[in-house]
Amino acid sequence: MSAELSDKLKALLDSPIFVVVATVQPDGSPHASPVWVKRDGDDVLFSTTADRRKPKNLRHDPRVSVVVVPPDSPYTYAEIRGTAEMTTEGGQELIDELSIKYTGKKYAEFNPAAAQDAERLVVRITALKVVGSL
Repeated sequence: MSAELSDKLKALLDSPIFVVVATVQPDGSPHASPVWVKRDGDDVLFSTTADRRKPKNLRHDPRVSVVVVPPDSPYTYAEIRGTAEMTTEGGQELIDELSIKYTGKKYAEFNPAAAQDAERLVVRITALKVVGSL
């Protein structure tokens, strides 16, 4: 059963906040990286390319953790634990939407080298548990 995000956490995810996504590597060790995100209901979405470590890890083990720390309140946080699904559908549209949210520009304008990127993926995280103070 999926978990609900609080209104405060939803508002934070709707802002241009960087979050840290942690996945499980094949050897069981963690892999964490900062990402841009958007919210769709209680799901969290981010974009990556097919050749990166995150999708490789998620194909092996779909468990994921997202840590959200408000920059103006570093002693509060939320950790969203859940599972991820990936698709190529809407990949380019999502990275453009996120880039506009975070930089004010489409992704190709913000990062001209993006033309060389591998295929874009949409990663959808379904929250199973939310802990923390947000």
